[in-house]
Amino acid sequence: MPVIILTTVLTLSALYAPQPLLPVIMQQFGVSRQAAAFLTTITFVPLSVAPLFYGYLLESLSPRRMLRVTVLLLAASEVLFFFGGSFSVLIAVRLLQGLLVPAILTALMTYVSAVTAESEVPRAMAVYIASTILGGFLGRAFSGLIATLWGWRYSFLVLAVSLFLSFLLLGTLRAETRLRLVRPRPRLIFDVLRQRVYLRIYLVVFCLFLVFAAVMNFLPFRLTELSAQANELRIGLMYSGYTMGIVTSLNAVRIGRWLGGPCRAILAGLALYLVALAGLDAGRPEVLFAVIFLFCAAMFFVHATASGFVNALAGPNKGMVNGLYVAFYYAGGTIGSFLPGIAYRQWGWGIFLVVLAAVAATGLALAAGCRRPEAVAPKSG
Repeated sequence: MPVIILTTVLTLSALYAPQPLLPVIMQQFGVSRQAAAFLTTITFVPLSVAPLFYGYLLESLSPRRMLRVTVLLLAASEVLFFFGGSFSVLIAVRLLQGLLVPAILTALMTYVSAVTAESEVPRAMAVYIASTILGGFLGRAFSGLIATLWGWRYSFLVLAVSLFLSFLLLGTLRAETRLRLVRPRPRLIFDVLRQRVYLRIYLVVFCLFLVFAAVMNFLPFRLTELSAQANELRIGLMYSGYTMGIVTSLNAVRIGRWLGGPCRAILAGLALYLVALAGLDAGRPEVLFAVIFLFCAAMFFVHATASGFVNALAGPNKGMVNGLYVAFYYAGGTIGSFLPGIAYRQWGWGIFLVVLAAVAATGLALAAGCRRPEAVAPKSG
């Protein structure tokens, strides 16, 4: 499990490492704020569809082998990013990383399920989810630190070396029993989506991650507006609120029971999310730093509760149910990492937050109709 945790942390670090560096990359290459933000958007696009595709590969390819190949390629891509001499090269590398990251994450989840005793799978998956959150924070924080000390390019060289070490350690993993995954068929997708409870939750997490991706992607630009001292390190540390996500995700089931079930828990989390969004309108960096903790706590609590809820309902079609969950989740992230930036550019941070609050309120309205049905498992035929 330590190798799995390390690989997970490094993969998410690679996904999010450029975010605190967007202002300096924008200046380095003379591109607009929206163009710089596209470095994040371009990696989310494959994440919104690829989890369904990689199931096919895992029908005939061992998760362990897929992990080693894709982690090595991800390490090589970081070297390419380090040497990238133009912004178009950086975009191309990020697109490649967007294709590799979902392959790694899908293989990691499959491997954990294959080698873990059935009774221990929930605990193992909770650790895996916490590792993704930790990777999201460390990737941003350390890229900001390394960029401040040695320059922004060296953040990616350090990632390349770390990922190559992970590639070597993955060779020590014991062989797994290959899982037989459900092949995505159009009829099965329809059977899942016609269940209103699934569709509502999918749309909720679409709204949830759209708002989160927007705030995380444009936060560095807001900080540079508020303070001349907002260097890469300070921006990276602004993502410290991610650590609250580890706490709330690992305790989501317990808190949900106290609140009266997953549907009420999702409503409470989204209400807190809206409160945190209002707090992000503060004009002082230290207040923003504190509010981000509340914002991340609410986001990852809803995410953990919603994913657990759909898995509890999924019956025999967990693969398709989870694949669609991930697809809706990252589709929201794709749009959120870019489109709200238009509102920010045209009307400023305040209107940007109003737009995001409207999206979050839509998610809250959808969650208000959430009910646990007696039987919702879709038919596989």
